[in-house]
Amino acid sequence: RAALDHYFQLSRTQEPAAGPVPHLEPPSIARDTQELRPDEIVEVSDSDSSTSEEEEEEAVEVAAPLLPSAQETLPAASSGVSSQVQAEPPQDSAEHESLEDEAEVQQKQTTPRKKLGPSVPVSPLDEEEGDTCAICFEQWTNAGDHRLSALRCGHLFGYTCIERWLKGQAGKCPQCNKKAKRSDIVILYARTLKALDTSEQERMRSSLEKEQMLRRQAELESAQSRLQLQVLTDECSKLRKQVQELKALVSQYNVSASQQPGSSRTCLPGSLPSSQSQRKYHLEKVFLVSQTGNCRVMAYCDSLSCLVVSQPSPQSTFIPGCGVKMMSLANLKSSQYIPIHSKQIRGLAFGTRADGLLLSAALDSTLKLTSLATNTVVQTYNAGRPVWSCCWCLDDTNYVYAGLVNGSIMIYDLRDTNSHVQELVPQKSRCPMVSLSYLPRMASASLPYGGILAGTLEGACFWEQKAGNSYRPHHLPLEPGGCIDLQTEIHTRHCLATYRPGKNNPCVRCVMMELTCSPLTEASEDVVCSSNPVQTFSAGPTCKLLTKNAIFQSPEDDGSVLVCAGDEASNSALLWDAGSGSLLQKLPADLPVLDICPLEVNQTHLLATLTEKMVNIYKWQ
Repeated sequence: RAALDHYFQLSRTQEPAAGPVPHLEPPSIARDTQELRPDEIVEVSDSDSSTSEEEEEEAVEVAAPLLPSAQETLPAASSGVSSQVQAEPPQDSAEHESLEDEAEVQQKQTTPRKKLGPSVPVSPLDEEEGDTCAICFEQWTNAGDHRLSALRCGHLFGYTCIERWLKGQAGKCPQCNKKAKRSDIVILYARTLKALDTSEQERMRSSLEKEQMLRRQAELESAQSRLQLQVLTDECSKLRKQVQELKALVSQYNVSASQQPGSSRTCLPGSLPSSQSQRKYHLEKVFLVSQTGNCRVMAYCDSLSCLVVSQPSPQSTFIPGCGVKMMSLANLKSSQYIPIHSKQIRGLAFGTRADGLLLSAALDSTLKLTSLATNTVVQTYNAGRPVWSCCWCLDDTNYVYAGLVNGSIMIYDLRDTNSHVQELVPQKSRCPMVSLSYLPRMASASLPYGGILAGTLEGACFWEQKAGNSYRPHHLPLEPGGCIDLQTEIHTRHCLATYRPGKNNPCVRCVMMELTCSPLTEASEDVVCSSNPVQTFSAGPTCKLLTKNAIFQSPEDDGSVLVCAGDEASNSALLWDAGSGSLLQKLPADLPVLDICPLEVNQTHLLATLTEKMVNIYKWQ
């Protein structure tokens, strides 16, 4: 190191010569320099007098690996070098330094700086299975014969490998053994192929779908449970109401029995108390409905205090057909006409709904629902045959009934707007269904069951409603033939059958009967429904019209029942007391009475009678 420092010190202390002097290089130095590698050449420069000490330190550090060889060479020639340097003139030293500067500049321009290590790509320890061909286990390429190819099954191979495989084998995929042929090979034009690992995402997606399915199933079960709870709650409330009514009947019977100890009752089973009131019906108002006549039926809506009467269109030229005329009983004024059917209306009915839906049946083979709020028809059912009567189900307001000309009963569900849901076919005669009414379930000692009471021209039948909307028929023992009307009193479970005059009875007769039931056998739950005559009322000898009579409770609320029937012979309506059978009064009219309807408006009891042209309103006072 001392000799090398001495060499660098000598080269710095020499001054440049004025003229060119031939350069004499010591042979030992030249030989040692030629033995050095190109990237280990020591760079020395004296051209710049302001060279910093950092450059000197770099030169020393670069030359440091050469110290062992330099120490071997330089000491041997140190004496010769020093003598030659001292003997050489200054021009040789300057020329030598200029040549070294040129070599250094050329070395810097041509030779890049040496890096610490080569940038060789490091291959992963475990080679991806998707990067190699499954046949030759070599990486496929994006061009050439071994380019990336696939079969129809989706497995990837090198093109030449899979081509040779399909030629030599039985035409199957090497991985899945599915049938394949050379035409199934598809070349994939992709530089690199990398499969994104979505297994965790797919697992989370399947888990989410499973949870969503379980949640929907739980929501459905919850909705079904709530619906069942609502149904059971309604059924429980109905049963509780029936129990309360039964308790009231038992207590009433006990009170009446305690008031008359040891005495026999003066009235027969099913008989009613007589009315002791001195009040009567008085004519209050007369409404002219149609100048041409042909009015047929009427119905009363309690929620709207409105009476509707069927009539032909007043403007038949512009609006043909038939409809109803509305009359407000709150102010006793008639309202507008609503067109509904194309032929005569034979039945009108209001249910217990508060929306004022009017059910109408007509001879045009349709059953329609009309909204009095908008005065428009909202639903139409085609029965296929003329409809003679209709009524609502009082236990479930979603069902309505229609009596046809052949004696069948069509059951319609308002939630099904297409057609009927059930048909009750008569078992005996196929006469027109002149009257149809529904008896709701209630706590009654005589008949606690609900069902449809249907009356034809030849008899009557009570269709008992069973569980699951099934019906069981019970034929009532009426007189054969001549029945023109059948009306019911819901609370007392009585019905009123009207008969035409015949050979044995020359007058019109109204027979009030009590509906009863008895068990079929002692151990059976099935019952047999029947009717027992209680009272008979006689009217005039003329009966050409199918008059709809009425049976209702007395306005006095004393438990008595009144019967009102039309008398064509006297053009009036006759009012009887059902308990005693006595005639209470005669309500005159200008024409034969076709329909009778008891009303109650603001705790005022009214009675409406309908003729072909007008409506008479009577007030109880």
